[in-house]
Amino acid sequence: MKPPSALATLIDALRALPGVGPKSAHRIAYHLMQHDRPGAERLGNALLNATSSLHHCAKCNTFTEADICETCADEERDASLLCVVETPADQAMLEQTMTYKGFYFVLMGRLSPLDGIGPREIHFDRLMKRATDGAVREVVLATNFTNEGEATAHYIAQALKARGLAVSRLARGVPVGGELEYVDAGTIARAVLDRRSV
Repeated sequence: MKPPSALATLIDALRALPGVGPKSAHRIAYHLMQHDRPGAERLGNALLNATSSLHHCAKCNTFTEADICETCADEERDASLLCVVETPADQAMLEQTMTYKGFYFVLMGRLSPLDGIGPREIHFDRLMKRATDGAVREVVLATNFTNEGEATAHYIAQALKARGLAVSRLARGVPVGGELEYVDAGTIARAVLDRRSV
């Protein structure tokens, strides 16, 4: 039996979430409609609110409701350090370690030519402008240790070194093939402390 169109649309929307396949999306949709309609409404309202009020920070490109995010507005941070991460989730994990006190730039992705993701899609020009603002002395590359993350780090490192900036890379305390969002804070802290020049 085919579900009603509104339910089919909900199931299809849930499939867009990472790790949610057809069966999980089906179970979640039916659970929300059958057992937790108030929760479904809260979820819908939260999604609408987030999509309408969140935008990119003018300085670091992460999500914020203001023009400048709280991190970029923090005058106690070390302006000579700029850490480049792939996603806001990676930035949040680094912040949890409480070992890094500089600023960030969030790429919102990584280079992947086969998927049509080039320098423009990762905001490369904005990163270069931010990194060469005169205050930054060292750029810490904290892209993930995937093939695409390594290629992204290499591409950025070459461009930054050509402009005379010191460039370091997280140490390999983070597992090869691992993504920062899923690594424990202790491992990330060690990787930040043991970063190396590239």
